[in-house]
Amino acid sequence: MDIEEIRAYCLSKNGTEESFPFDDTTLVVKVGGKIFILINLQGDSSMNLKCDPERAIELRESNPAIIPGWHMNKKHWNTVILDGSLPKKLVLEMVDHSYNLVVKSLPGKIRSEVENPG
Repeated sequence: MDIEEIRAYCLSKNGTEESFPFDDTTLVVKVGGKIFILINLQGDSSMNLKCDPERAIELRESNPAIIPGWHMNKKHWNTVILDGSLPKKLVLEMVDHSYNLVVKSLPGKIRSEVENPG
């Protein structure tokens, strides 16, 4: 998967918005005002995704392209190197997992607005 496909997939989810709060090379996508993915747009293609700690370890142990989150809490974030070695299905599952973890952590009113738009 390329970065544009991932970006479009993220923005197709309810309640998402993109911004560049840190610099002009790190695309951030939030849901309900909270970050669920950071995408590196310069140099090697990679992204940081929130992950359940136990699942994060399993993913890292079974995939060399998944490492502890760069500049993030390594217990809760993975960096995924987009070198083509990971199946598209797994990449999308990890994006969904990150999105769902963040949605679950939102305050009730905001979570309800995200889950039931319109």
